This record gives sequence, structure tokens and C-alpha cells, in this order.
Amino acid sequence: MNIPKELRYSEEHEWVKVEGNQVRIGITDFAQSELGDIVFVELPEVGDEIQADEPFGSVESVKTVSELYAPISGKVVAINDGLDDSPELVNESPYENAWMIVIEPSDNSELEKLMSAEEYEAMIKQD
Repeated sequence: MNIPKELRYSEEHEWVKVEGNQVRIGITDFAQSELGDIVFVELPEVGDEIQADEPFGSVESVKTVSELYAPISGKVVAINDGLDDSPELVNESPYENAWMIVIEPSDNSELEKLMSAEEYEAMIKQD
């Protein structure tokens, strides 16, 4: 299982990559493997405000529909339109090509509540 060390992680299996004053968000390799083949991704609109721990979209797999939970609060400044036509990218490339949204965080201190790669790995081994 791939858990990049430079990212931060939420208990809901989202990853966060800090890029200057913006944050890129997607779902983890573990999450996509648990969901199975992704067939549809629903994302918010650019300009939407998302709140930490609240749903901001969903992913539909052949097995289930799962909510995507915001790891931190902020304003959506970009969405990955490529997932409309190629939702399977979530399975193939969860950290590179299948990022979901980019936000401008409203409270950078929320980043400190996220897990390191080591903490996230320990959490999923307990499940």
C-alpha cells in the first residue's frame, strides 16, 4: 500500500498536500482499494466553501457510494474535471492524477490535526 510520507491524512481517508497557500485533496490508496472500481466522482463547484469534517462530494464504486469528508475548511479554487470522464483514475493514480479539489484554507491550524503517514498507517492497521 502506498502512503506518501510528504502528505497529511484524515481519519476519513483523505490525503492533503500543502502547496504554498493552497491545499490539494484526494482519497488515499487504502480508501480506493476498499471501495473497489470507482465509476463516478461528484465534486463541489469552484467557489464553494467546505467545512472540516463535513461532506464535500462523493465517490461511487461498483460496491457502494461513499461521502468525501473535508479534512480542513476552505474555499474551493480548483476541481479535477478529468475525473468526470475518467473516474477510474482514482483507482489507478490516487495521489497523482486523481487529486479531487484544491482549496484555500480558512484556518491553517486545522492542518496540525491531520495525521502523518506513520500515524495513518498505524490507524489503518488497527481497522
